[in-house]
This record gives sequence, C-alpha cells and structure tokens, in this order.
Amino acid sequence: MKNPFARMFRARDKPQDAVSSAPTFYFGASASGKAVNPSSAIQVSAVYACVRVISETIASLPFHVYESTENGSRKATEHPLYRLIHDEPNKEMTSFILRETMMAHLLLYGNAYCQIIRTGRDKIDSIYPLLPDKMEVDRDAGGLLTYTYTTSDGKRWLLDQRDVLHIPGLGFDGVMGYSPIALEKSAIGLGIAAEEYGSKFFSNGARPSGILTHPNTVRDPAALRASWNAAYGGSSNASRVAVLEEGMTFVPLSLPNNEAQFLETRKFQVSEICRIFRVPPHMIGDLDRATFSNIEHQSIDFAVHTIRPWLVRIEQAINRALFSEKEKGRFYVQFNMDGLMRGDYKSRMEGYAIARQNGWMSANDIRELENMNPMSDEEGGNTYLVNGNMIPVNLAGITAFLAAASAVQTEEETPEQEEAPTAENSTPRKRQKTKGVSAP
Repeated sequence: MKNPFARMFRARDKPQDAVSSAPTFYFGASASGKAVNPSSAIQVSAVYACVRVISETIASLPFHVYESTENGSRKATEHPLYRLIHDEPNKEMTSFILRETMMAHLLLYGNAYCQIIRTGRDKIDSIYPLLPDKMEVDRDAGGLLTYTYTTSDGKRWLLDQRDVLHIPGLGFDGVMGYSPIALEKSAIGLGIAAEEYGSKFFSNGARPSGILTHPNTVRDPAALRASWNAAYGGSSNASRVAVLEEGMTFVPLSLPNNEAQFLETRKFQVSEICRIFRVPPHMIGDLDRATFSNIEHQSIDFAVHTIRPWLVRIEQAINRALFSEKEKGRFYVQFNMDGLMRGDYKSRMEGYAIARQNGWMSANDIRELENMNPMSDEEGGNTYLVNGNMIPVNLAGITAFLAAASAVQTEEETPEQEEAPTAENSTPRKRQKTKGVSAP
C-alpha cells in the first residue's frame, strides 16, 4: 500500500541514480595504483584476519528470541522465528553460517541483504542471504524503497521492502551503508602494493644489489646475465658463493631507503587496517605491544566497542523486519554476550563469591553461567543466602534498642534460683547474692 502522504512529505531527496549510488566512495584504483575491491582486499592477510575474527565472533554468540512478560523476559522457544534465528534459517545453512556471511558482507560491502521467504499465510518460512554487489536499492514513485536483485543468469527480480532484511553499515543517508574497503582504499591499496613489492623482492634475488664489472668487452651480455640469474637468482639461491672468471669483479650497492623501511611499512599497514575495523592487533597475530596484563582488557574492549555496536545494529534490523506490528514490543531477538565478557577464572570466582554473599545469586545461578549441572532444592541449589550480620541502615538503631530492651526484660523475669535440699537441711533456702564483696 502506498503512503498517501508521500507526495506531501518526503523523508529525503532521491539521489540522482539510485539510493545505492555512492559517487564519492567507490571501488577502484587507489593512490598507490593498485585496484582495491572486496576480492583484492580480502587477499591482504590483515583484512582477511579482521573480517574473519569479527564474523566468527558474532556468528558464535548465542542468539535467541525473547518475550517480554510481567515477570521479566524469557526465551520464546515456541515462537516460529526461534528455530530460524537460533538453529536453521533455511534448508541449506545453519544460523552460524548465515550470520558469518552477513557480517562478511557488512565488513566488505557495507550492506547485508537477506530475502525473506513467506508462506501463503504470511508466515516467515526461511531466510536466504543475497550478494550485495548484485543488489540495487531505489525508490518508487511513492517514495518507498525497492530492491532489484540480479541473479547469476542475468535475470532481474524486483523485491518488495517487506521481503528484504537489509542491515546497513555506517552511512550518511540512514538507508545505505558505505563499504570500509571503499572508504579506506588508499590504506588498503598501500598494503597490497607493499605485499606485491615484497613478493617481487624475494623472487628476484639477483636484482641490482651489486654490479659485475669486466676488464674487457663482454661479447654476449645476455648469456652472462642468464647464467648469473640461473645460478644466484631467486630466494632459494640466496647467499650462494659466486665464482667470477676472466677478471670480473662484483661491486655491491647499498640498500635503498625505501627497501630498508619495507618491514616498517608492512607493520604500519597492519596497524592501519586494524584501526579501520577496530580490532586489537593481538587478535590477528600482531603481539608486538601485547602483554599478559593488557590482553584480557583489550579483549573486553573488543567486545564492548567493536562487537556490541554490530550486535545492536543486527538486532534492531531483525526486530524491525521480521516481527509483525502486533509482535513488536513483545517479542525481540538478542545476542548473549556473557561469554565475551568473562574474565579469568580467579576474577569470575571472586565475583561469584560477592554475588553469593550478598544474596542476589544462588548456587544454580552460578553453576548455569559456568555450564555446570544444577543442584537440587534439597541441596540448597536455589536458595539465596545473605550474611547474618548485615542489616539495613535504617534499622540499625531500632535493632540495638530492641536488643537492649529484651536483655532488661529477660533479667527481670528470670526467677531466683534455689539451692537443692540436702540431708542436713531438707528445707530449701534462697541463695545469697553477692555484689562484688569478698568474704572476710
């Protein structure tokens, strides 16, 4: 149904060609002269490692459908979307594979698309990922978003907005996301150029690191060059002893500055790519500045500042696209980040001890977080305990007063003890009380 107010109110101006057009940020040649696109960028080891660690981390997190109730939230295992979200989104892949693929599309293309397959009763049957480079996003005459997908055989299919799960990355219009590869193609292109230069550097061991001089005229320079390359060219022939004939001498050349800084350039590009994807270097194998004391905190920082924004982006997009208007606000999807936020064993045990002693976690609550079997009620598994010497502050004075009053009342009501009768004196007599006076 078209929006009746579309002609009167427009959310934004329509771009020149399509919503998906990004004339400023596009794939192509970088300042280093190397072509940068998702296919070439993923061949850079640092890019591949960053994409992989983020995609696999998000794909491995528990993902459930929850229902908001008066007593709190609970897992809605009976909801039709629970199986699609948690286990099997379609007949060809698992939930892990779908989320991993979606994240790879987001990190390389800036957008992730999935087709929502519905049954005749408008229920969601399955979810399939779509290739971002085959999708075109535009607006119809009424201002509504339309999605046109081109299949491998060249056919174009027009998809309605409600049949597409679109998760955009960082963008400027609120509809389309821009590819980090296109935005930072100069930095990635420099990494590609440095890697290519290093490959050629080691493949040509007979490069002009020195000059062969001959006292006379060389009759066949090509043959001499070929024999030299055959004997000493390539990394496999490095450091071989050269045998010079006919009075030839070898004059070594100093290493150029650009070659001397080659390793530093490659290390800097690794840090630059990590900065683009906001991944700690130690997570992709760069341990130069990693220590035993900061790796744990860097991992937690990675979970909070890198993974969590992506999770919120995915959750809100799914809540908007997959749930009906009647279900929104009641049902929702959410990732469980408890596994990423776990510290070392000692820190966890200390935290559990504090929670246990203060009465807001039971033994079974702790055992569930540690993937342990629950204890029975007879063993106190669901019992909440608290330290007995801890009372509310506003009751401290009242408790002290009641304790003092109780002690006085007990002393007044206690009867005087009588001596047991003996043979000499069968009549019991009262015990004399002494008040700190010693016998003479």
